[in-house]
Amino acid sequence: MHEHADAEEDFAAGVTPAVPLRVTSVLVLPGHRLHVQFVDGTEGDVDVSGLIFHERAGVFVALRDPAVFAQAHVHYGAVTWPGELDLAPDAMYDEIRANGHWVITPF
Repeated sequence: MHEHADAEEDFAAGVTPAVPLRVTSVLVLPGHRLHVQFVDGTEGDVDVSGLIFHERAGVFVALRDPAVFAQAHVHYGAVTWPGELDLAPDAMYDEIRANGHWVITPF
């Protein structure tokens, strides 16, 4: 017996393989917020302001510039900005699923 079945074996056994949590669309909203939708249809708003205006924003300080923040796009299932900045889709999904939105709190 196998300890781990591959995706084809799972499908053949009638088990739906796990689908990675992927963002399919992002819309930039006023106030350093985003509206995101995931592959399964889950959607909600993300407030990034607490992160980017925190004194320890680090690389995310670049997103204070509205022109840079407006460049949010989906890349490989994650919300991404120039400079290789991105948000973890799994944490985003969990919060939106539980609360309908995600307010990112600093560190």
